[in-house]
Amino acid sequence: MRQTIDAAAFQQMVIHAAAAIRAEKQRINDLNVFPVPDGDTGTNMSLSIGAAAAEMKKQSFDTVGKAAQATASALLRGARGNSGVILSLLFRGFAKAIKERETMDGRDLAIALDFGVAAAYKAVMKPAEGTILTVSRLAAARAAGAAREDNCFEAVLEAAIQEGQLALADTVNQNPVLKKAGVVDAGGAGFLLILQGMLNEVRGEEMPADEEPAQAEKADFGAIPAEDITFAFDTVFIVRKPSPNVNLEPFRTYLNGIGDSLVIGEDDEAFKVHVHTNIPGAALTEAQKYGTLELAKIENMRTQAEDLAAGRHVQSTDDLDAVEQELERGAAMPEEPVKAAPEKKYGYVAVCAGAGLEAVFKDLGVDGVISGGQTMNPSTEDILREIDRTPAEIVFVLPNNKNIIMAAEQAVHLSEEKKVIVVPTKTIPQGISAMLAVDPETEQDSELALAMLDAAKHVRSGQVTYAARDSEFDGKKIKQGEYLSLCEGKLCANGKETSVLKKLAREMVSDDSAFATVIFGEGVTEEQAAEVENLLHKENKEMEINVIDGGQPVYYYIISVE
Repeated sequence: MRQTIDAAAFQQMVIHAAAAIRAEKQRINDLNVFPVPDGDTGTNMSLSIGAAAAEMKKQSFDTVGKAAQATASALLRGARGNSGVILSLLFRGFAKAIKERETMDGRDLAIALDFGVAAAYKAVMKPAEGTILTVSRLAAARAAGAAREDNCFEAVLEAAIQEGQLALADTVNQNPVLKKAGVVDAGGAGFLLILQGMLNEVRGEEMPADEEPAQAEKADFGAIPAEDITFAFDTVFIVRKPSPNVNLEPFRTYLNGIGDSLVIGEDDEAFKVHVHTNIPGAALTEAQKYGTLELAKIENMRTQAEDLAAGRHVQSTDDLDAVEQELERGAAMPEEPVKAAPEKKYGYVAVCAGAGLEAVFKDLGVDGVISGGQTMNPSTEDILREIDRTPAEIVFVLPNNKNIIMAAEQAVHLSEEKKVIVVPTKTIPQGISAMLAVDPETEQDSELALAMLDAAKHVRSGQVTYAARDSEFDGKKIKQGEYLSLCEGKLCANGKETSVLKKLAREMVSDDSAFATVIFGEGVTEEQAAEVENLLHKENKEMEINVIDGGQPVYYYIISVE
């Protein structure tokens, strides 16, 4: 049993932990109970600690305290989503406890875990049981008891994990939502994966490698002259079926009409399509009528053939895969930070996804827009980078998603030259309303912040998306692939598109409603958006309605009513 660890060992433990959760991030993602398709706890935690692992690979430290401090700092800056932020807080307290230690034994570990739990609980406004907080607290308590019995580092860490596993298993009984879904807490599971990875490193176990992806279907471009390619785009995608007996014959007929080399393979759960076409977007749009799009690969065979003939590097989706892997390992070269000198008193940074929404926020006076907030949350460092770029003395940040608020709040403490104020907007409509309330002549920044927050509170927000998994929520059984409508973050309806939209309109609109906005996402036509506008008008004929092409992914419609 390993009695103590030094700085070098701690560094390798962090690297091993990052590899451990990276290998199983999808399993953690799948534990997200709410069925909307942005369950990303595993991804967020993996990317967060991946930032720390990258830092551990860059340099060596002479004390375990310094190594822990660097880990906590990298985690904080790389934190994504609530789970990533809480993980960074756990490590921040951990690092504070062993700041002066050259090596770490069992008692040091127990104290560090306890400090980490205290830091996390302090930062969370209303800590609930059955979460990562519960798991970490009970694991730390067991570590303290184990350290009194045996001051061995390995023994104490093992005891903490064992108790954490018991606590994790009990989360299903502590949280009604988890109980209905029959799963344990995703954040707690991710945290234990990280601890287990650290323990495995201490024991000398082999670090998990990323699973080698299956060989993708690829066209033989060398055998095809560019001028002989009629349909340029080699298109492969996978669609998850809403039910086993989906009739694909109409889809097959459609694809034969827009391309060639068509192959469709299927089982009860999904179907995979390979087709050559000049309009891959149309193929993907049509595919979504038959299920939920899961994965897509599009390559231009004509340009690939030309590159091959000219002896140039042939661009393919493999290049994208390589970039993605580098990003997830935290190995991508960071861009040179830009720090803009203040040119005005107030500046604004917003988070959103979609070119149309970005344009809306820019038109409203936002200086910088960070892409994200639906399937991928920006890190604290992403937010801080945009704050630095904003030429203002005081920068207001609009997260526009409840899972980004904590990451944004960390940037408040990290910004060295500018005052940062987070306006805790939880939806895109709230962010838009907050910006509409901006009066640049307001002298006190606190008054401006209150005005923005007050405006945000007076708007009702709704979204229409699809169910990413079978689930049960608020007493309603939800099937994968169904349309879902959400009102103020709560499930409004599920089922077919028309009925879901009608129920959402009735829920959101009242006789007092004066103004509404319909923001339609990618894959939605103007004609379809106009139908939603008509549904809202049926509920209140006097209400003014604005329709915007937001271009956002995942959410077909984002609707606001004031």
